[in-house]
Amino acid sequence: MRPQKLSASARRQKEYARLRAQLAHLGWISEGSVQERGPGAGGARYPWTRKVKGKTICVALSKEQYAWLKEAIANWRTVQETLRQMQRLSREELFESVPGPLRRKKLSKTVLGLV
Repeated sequence: MRPQKLSASARRQKEYARLRAQLAHLGWISEGSVQERGPGAGGARYPWTRKVKGKTICVALSKEQYAWLKEAIANWRTVQETLRQMQRLSREELFESVPGPLRRKKLSKTVLGLV
């Protein structure tokens, strides 16, 4: 018995479900960036920086806070990338399955935000 090929819509739905599950398993999230400076570099050893209303805010952290926040920032970046993929899949599904107005020429992938 040969496995059946999934339709494009079914593949998108399966991928979308996988991305939703990935989001559900992420831990704490935070924006910004952290770095570990060597001794004698000047300034805080573990600074956390982020933008608030267009201004850069810098906070000194302990080593434990640095490790925790480093993971939270990595999780935030994963969330952002996952959401970008989910948006792309959503737009693909919309423009391929929901009827739209008649057009003289097909919309490009760039216009649809698929590339």
